Amino acid sequence: MSRPHLAIVFLCCLPLAACLRCYTCVFPAISPMDCLKFPQECPAGQRCLASTAMGTRGSLQITLYEKSCAISSQCDVSGQKHAAGLSFNYTNICCDTDLCNGAAPTAALCWRAMVLCLLPLLCLTLV
Repeated sequence: MSRPHLAIVFLCCLPLAACLRCYTCVFPAISPMDCLKFPQECPAGQRCLASTAMGTRGSLQITLYEKSCAISSQCDVSGQKHAAGLSFNYTNICCDTDLCNGAAPTAALCWRAMVLCLLPLLCLTLV
């Protein structure tokens, strides 16, 4: 295989690194339930986020769980936010492997990127 062909194959394999899949919640869930989550392909450069927010108002205590894709500045931070008359203390934790922000981590293979990577090899062998 010539060098230009190798370069094309290499460039086609680059999207594999950007194919991170994370769970995303349809809407936040209140403890003890987990949120209604589904896998989503994140934009390049984003990580998987799992956020826990504990809110109190008098004797009422609510814990919210959220999952999503996130930019790095949202990762590994804690703070306060206010919503619906409650003050929430939140903690965001990020991870970098497929579906790592779910309750049971599961590796998923990005087949579309794999096919795109192998397509030039298949075309070269047919020519």
